[in-house]
Amino acid sequence: MTKLSIIIVNYNVRHFLEQCLISVFNASGNINTEVFVVDNNSVDGSCAMIKERFPQVTLIENKKNVGFSSANNQAIQKASGEYILLLNPDTVVEENTFEKCLQFMDSNSDAGGLTVRMIDGKGNFLPESKRALPTPIVSFYKIFGFARLFPKSKRYAKYYLGHLSENDTNEIEILPGAFMFLRKETLVKIGLLDEDYFMYGEDIDLSYRIKQAGYKNYYYPESTIIHYKGESTKKGSLNYVYVFYKAMIIFAQKHFSQKNAKAFSLIINIAIYFRALLAIVSRFIKNAFLPIVDFVTIFLAYFFIEPVWENYKFQGSGQYPDEFLKYVVPSYILIWIISIWFNGGYSKHIRFLKLLRGIGVGTIFILAVYALLPETLRFSRALIIAGAFLTIILSTLNRFIVHFIHFIPQKFKPRRRLRIIIVGFTDEINRIKKIIDEAEVSPLIVGYVSPNNQKEQKYHIGSINQLEEMIKIHKVDEIVFCAKDIPSNQIISNMLRLANYNLDYKIAQPDTLTVIGSNSIETTGELYTVEINSITNTKNIRNKRLFDIITSLLILIFSPLILLFFKIPLNLINNSVNVLLGNKTWIGYATGSAVNAVQLPKIKGGILTPLVAGSKKELTDSFIKNANLAYAKNYSFWVDLNILLKGFKQIGRKVKN
Repeated sequence: MTKLSIIIVNYNVRHFLEQCLISVFNASGNINTEVFVVDNNSVDGSCAMIKERFPQVTLIENKKNVGFSSANNQAIQKASGEYILLLNPDTVVEENTFEKCLQFMDSNSDAGGLTVRMIDGKGNFLPESKRALPTPIVSFYKIFGFARLFPKSKRYAKYYLGHLSENDTNEIEILPGAFMFLRKETLVKIGLLDEDYFMYGEDIDLSYRIKQAGYKNYYYPESTIIHYKGESTKKGSLNYVYVFYKAMIIFAQKHFSQKNAKAFSLIINIAIYFRALLAIVSRFIKNAFLPIVDFVTIFLAYFFIEPVWENYKFQGSGQYPDEFLKYVVPSYILIWIISIWFNGGYSKHIRFLKLLRGIGVGTIFILAVYALLPETLRFSRALIIAGAFLTIILSTLNRFIVHFIHFIPQKFKPRRRLRIIIVGFTDEINRIKKIIDEAEVSPLIVGYVSPNNQKEQKYHIGSINQLEEMIKIHKVDEIVFCAKDIPSNQIISNMLRLANYNLDYKIAQPDTLTVIGSNSIETTGELYTVEINSITNTKNIRNKRLFDIITSLLILIFSPLILLFFKIPLNLINNSVNVLLGNKTWIGYATGSAVNAVQLPKIKGGILTPLVAGSKKELTDSFIKNANLAYAKNYSFWVDLNILLKGFKQIGRKVKN
């Protein structure tokens, strides 16, 4: 008889799912287990990866995203295990996690469900490992910050049961959806997950029904797992807040009295609008603060230099109309700001060269337009040049100021390179080094550490029990663990031991091409990978869009000449408009009879492809796949330009939507 059925619902987190499954099978040992993965129509190649790497997994492929509850129920209905584990794909379990949980559940017949201690990617304890029922008053204290102010209070911090030690086994009310270890007979008695909840809230509902049926839920810290919070669901987003709180309203209406449900709904709706307002204001300030400061300071500079220049040049005032400061100068400044943005001058890491390039490109554009204007609209070329120099000086000064403002994201990047240590043996370390070298990162590897006391004298700088000393001496920022050479339980125990050092951690699983880590719910996950990441680089996303806009405008402007001399179909107008609006891109992936791009970074459908100027012979699917891979990996502005020029006569071709 199957002892344990493990169910993982996946949605577009292929790299994390791969790592999760490796840890799951390492933890299965001699336990009679079955593993289900329910994929909710991912487009990142998750299903192909499972079929190739984990054929023993029972894969359920949904043609649409049916939600968390429905997906879990699909697998539960097929499961034959005495126990059911609902597990998030962005988790890593210890080798003895399942064994310990089974022992506890077998020894405690009153236990309907169990969860374990969870830590994030930096080794910090996740308070949602143990939670109370979110009654109106408990939710009020949580939503409006009382729980954060009094984290150990039995009253104010009840949402996360702050008064209970994270190191002690305790009965709790709510099991977190990331790890719900359930007795199958309990599910048979109380029913499956409520599919009224698309995502979020179903764990609260199920936990509540377990207790209502006379069973107990337990927090069991004898095993610890990593939960890369925010990978399968981005919990920092406003959409998350809305969906989660709406799920809480469904729960209240279902389980609370009418009076309490109304009070709860009122609190939740106030919280939604309050959080929405804060999010909008915060996002606006973070994104618009520096451009607004640039605009205001540059305009003020023009306001003062215009009369000075006018008096110097014309020995008096009145030469420039009021419209010059009202309309012309703001137009100049907007062009500079837009050019700075497209050149990366407003990215989080402030780079002076990007700023200078943006101002230079903007100035050239202004001068070019200026030259085409009639004489009556040409006010002063000198003021344009002076404005460009003032823009350089003032925008640089503005960046030095915002660097020291905490809540503004733009900062000067520290000159010191990321310092990392790799824990493992020679062969695996060499493999990981190649992955890091291939990825778009350039950390300083300060040394290699033996995962046990058998270190190679000329290779390892120390053993794993000396990590604390090495962190202090070498000022280490990040530790990479080779999972082939060190088991998950030791990785997790070391993360817990070193949690106070505020380090980053990454795990390299054997036979994979990724080194995975994630620091907080605000990140989307950080990884080193030899798989294509160039085209999804922030700078290249911006450059690709800039390329599409510029070329589309030029093609539309010169379309009469293009149609006359190049014999290109009139459809080039339609294609140019679609690209300009962002519905298409000029260069996209090639497709074939058995070729798709689900494992590649997602981009818009292309008018042309990397193969458009290639051989007219029949191309193999393998050749097309490699061409797409090379394009995604080696993307640059100039690659798109080269492909467009070579395939220029085909820009009017019809493309399927």
